[in-house]
Amino acid sequence: MQDNRIPTITFPNGVEVPALGQGTWAMGEDAGHAKAEIESLRAGIDLGMTLIDTAEMYGDGGAEEIVGQAIRGRRDEVFIVSKVYPWNASLTGTIEACERSLERLGTDRIDLYLLHWRGDHPLAETVAAFEMLKASGKIGAWGVSNFDTDDMEELLGVPDGANVAANQVLYNLSRRGIEFDLLPWCQSHGIPVMAYSPIEQGNILHHPELIRIAKA
Repeated sequence: MQDNRIPTITFPNGVEVPALGQGTWAMGEDAGHAKAEIESLRAGIDLGMTLIDTAEMYGDGGAEEIVGQAIRGRRDEVFIVSKVYPWNASLTGTIEACERSLERLGTDRIDLYLLHWRGDHPLAETVAAFEMLKASGKIGAWGVSNFDTDDMEELLGVPDGANVAANQVLYNLSRRGIEFDLLPWCQSHGIPVMAYSPIEQGNILHHPELIRIAKA
């Protein structure tokens, strides 16, 4: 019999997740699409894509609300990833943004919380906030997104920066730049790389996009 289960990867904290997940960019922007978006996420969960990626940026929080409705009654089946805007990523701003995301998601925890991209707030402040959220149980782990090799090296130089659980970046067959330095660097440091939009045709990204995680 053919095994149709989705392969899994294990994060540094020991949590195992499917290597292929569901993205929510462009969801939550039109109330007329909400029912179909919720149903598509639930169908994905049924098929084993229990990792769902979202962000406070997507639909100005609307995507997180869609996710919250899709996972209602099924929270323990899914692994939720969300992201904080860089301009919210100060010590207090990160915590406040996380609280808002938790409310929209209708849950008491985010499994993986990412800094969406580099901003002006010092990385040490953002990491300190992430560690506080982790200690309080509001997030399970934290990571970054759209960081290049220099950013990652700087991150590991701040207190607790080595606790980074993942770096989520654009990567697919036509966008392979990370193979030259970032991917090998992350692999050598045991940091999983999450690829957003791993399926791309021409220059058009498909929605809902997929999330692919590479083993460290």
